[in-house]
Amino acid sequence: MAFSFFGRFSVLSLLALGLSSLVNVTFGGNFYQDFDITWGDHRAKIFNGGQLLSLSLDKISGSGFKSKKEYLFGRIDMQLKLVAGNSAGTVTAYYLSSLGPTHDEIDFEFLGNLSGDPYILHTNVFTQGKGNREQQFYLWFDPTTNFHTYSIVWNPRHIIFMVDETPIRVFRNGESVGMPFPKNQPMRIYSSLWNADDWATRGGLVKTDWTRAPFTAYYRNFKVQSISRSTMSDEWQSQELDANSQRRLRWVQKNYMIYNYCTDRKRFPQGLPPECRL
Repeated sequence: MAFSFFGRFSVLSLLALGLSSLVNVTFGGNFYQDFDITWGDHRAKIFNGGQLLSLSLDKISGSGFKSKKEYLFGRIDMQLKLVAGNSAGTVTAYYLSSLGPTHDEIDFEFLGNLSGDPYILHTNVFTQGKGNREQQFYLWFDPTTNFHTYSIVWNPRHIIFMVDETPIRVFRNGESVGMPFPKNQPMRIYSSLWNADDWATRGGLVKTDWTRAPFTAYYRNFKVQSISRSTMSDEWQSQELDANSQRRLRWVQKNYMIYNYCTDRKRFPQGLPPECRL
C-alpha cells in the first residue's frame, strides 16, 4: 500500500484499512485526565484547563509525570518546547517504559547545552532490561523557540522515532537474530526534567549554571493512537515507511546523526550487536 503510514497515520487511514473498530484514539489529550504528577511538587504544573504542562528544575529538585494508562503498540505524539538559553547539564526525558529488572523502554532524551550550541537528541531502546542501543542526533531547528512534535510509532515489527513527522530512527524486531523485542510488556509514558551534569553535556565537563534556574520545559497536544494486539491485522503489522519517508530518514541520518552504536567498533571489539545487521 502506497500511503505513508508513519508520516500521516490517522483515523482516515484506519478507516481505509477497515480498522476503526480496533482503535482507541485520543486527540488533544487532557493532562489532568491522562497524567499524574509523580515528583517535584510545585515544579510540575498543569495550565489552560489541562491543555499545557510544564516541568521545572532548580538546585533542589527536578520534576516529572507519568501517564495513567499503559499502552502496548500504536503511535504516541507529544509536543515539547525545551529549556531555552544555557541548558547545559540538564536532561529532558520523554519515554515509554514498563517496570522491573527486565523492563522494556523506548527513549527520547534531550541533552542540554551552552547557549548557542545545539541540543543533542539521544535515543535508546531497552529490551528485557538491556539497553546500550544509542543513536544521537542534532536537530535541524531550535527546539526552544517553538513547540515541535516527537512521536513513537510502535508495532510488533519495528519502532519508529519521529520528529515533526520526519522519521529519524527505525529499530527493527531482531528476534530472528536472537535479540528480544518489546512486544509483551505494556508501557506507560513518562517525562522528567532533571540535573545530569555529571555526564549530559560534553561528558560532564560543562556543569549546570544554577544562577539561571529554574529551567523549564513545556508540553502540549498529547495524542495516542493505539490498536489492540489481540485484534491487530496482518496488514497493520506489515506497514513500512513509504519512499518519501525513507528519503527523509536517510537525509536525517546522513546530515544530523552524530552517534550510532551500530558503527562503534571500538565499543564492540568482538563484533557489532547482531541487530545491527538488520
